[in-house]
Amino acid sequence: MGRQYLCFDIGGTAIKYGILEPPGNFVYTGETPTRAWEGGQGILGTLKRVGGELLEEGRPGEKLPGKYAVAGICISTAGMVDCERGVILHSAPLIPDYTGTELKAELEVYFHLPCEVENDVNCAGLAEAHAGAARGYSVALCLTVGTGIGGALLLDGKVFHGSSGSACEVGYMHLPGGQFQDLGAASVLVKDVTGKMGLEPGSIDGRWVLDKAQAGDCVCLSAVEEMADTLAMGIANICYVMNPGVVVLGGGIMARRDLLLPLVRQGLGKYLIPAVEKNTRLETAQNGNQAGMLGAWFHFQARQGKGSDF
Repeated sequence: MGRQYLCFDIGGTAIKYGILEPPGNFVYTGETPTRAWEGGQGILGTLKRVGGELLEEGRPGEKLPGKYAVAGICISTAGMVDCERGVILHSAPLIPDYTGTELKAELEVYFHLPCEVENDVNCAGLAEAHAGAARGYSVALCLTVGTGIGGALLLDGKVFHGSSGSACEVGYMHLPGGQFQDLGAASVLVKDVTGKMGLEPGSIDGRWVLDKAQAGDCVCLSAVEEMADTLAMGIANICYVMNPGVVVLGGGIMARRDLLLPLVRQGLGKYLIPAVEKNTRLETAQNGNQAGMLGAWFHFQARQGKGSDF
């Protein structure tokens, strides 16, 4: 049995986990509620419990002979991350009392294994840069469109963090009418349709709106077109600064790429000058729900100098 890695992807609703074998094969995956209201210490408790069960028993709830031969812990997480120290620098209200949580130090002491931590969107970008739609591009922009909008800029397959670790926080970018994440995310799509159709709050989600739009519902299609145009405007602004060779869009709503991508491409044609537009590819992410964990492993390899496992 070769080296294996324990991977976590910490989100506001769920924590995904898995055992990865190089060069990127998950031999086991699972998921557990985040219980975000318990804050950083609650999340640490969940990681210790799940990780302990995997290392001691093989799989949570199952007594198996032997242990996984884990060589390190790879973490993808929501929030701004200090990758050097493995500390959460800033967290949105979705996970209260998470800012300041020392994931790396706590888990290294607990498991006696090396641990590396990176932001979840950056991890998704790393997964695409090394094993997805951004592979082979020297400059790539990856956006995750969900409740908000997150961004990652990859230069020669490495995340560009900026001077204080907050590079490519594009959701906070200002557009006419508000912030990018308040105008172009799935949440605003749902809010728009809920209001216009007189529906109960929380009764629909982004995929419902996309399904209705694809079926020809005029209200839903109009809302999707408006969101796609806003996405294109924000992407165009970033492209004028970063000039990526490829823009990769991820997130649950990209399951309707056949509807969304042509609309975003149309918008890019409107907001980008031809010299830039013709040299900017638009793709959808290829790594699905495992992108965060896979990218966390790529980040671990780079930090630990284990490039031979790629």
